[in-house]
Amino acid sequence: MDLSSLKNPKILLETAARILLGAVFIYASWDKILNPAGFAEAIGNYQILPPGWVNSAALLLPWIEMVCGICLICGRLVCGSALLAVGLFIVFTGALAYSAYRGLDIQCGCFSLDNSANSNLYLDLFRDLVLLAIAFMVLLRWRRPPRLGRPS
Repeated sequence: MDLSSLKNPKILLETAARILLGAVFIYASWDKILNPAGFAEAIGNYQILPPGWVNSAALLLPWIEMVCGICLICGRLVCGSALLAVGLFIVFTGALAYSAYRGLDIQCGCFSLDNSANSNLYLDLFRDLVLLAIAFMVLLRWRRPPRLGRPS
């Protein structure tokens, strides 16, 4: 992308959405990477995964978020990263909605593993729905470069 394309508001919005989404993933992954035991506890509080899967999910998920965020910010593998972001936000939204439906009073574990932080599953659900919409926009609006032999 050259600087002249940034004068186009549509391209500027798409770029800003992609970078924002990437930054959210990197920020969300940081505390989880540094404290996998705390994140495993947060995952276990949802009571959705079998107990044997909780530790594996706590070790793998933050790194997936980190790599996805880096790719989105750097503009590399954007289609795959945006598709992964959509899938992750569908899972996150589903877990939050199911927990709210069951009336669980738990910390989201989305951005902080601090148990003393106030959490409202409905606000967390709304935030994830907004981020899901942004991820869909990035996925649907990303332009792939023209391939050889294909007209531009």
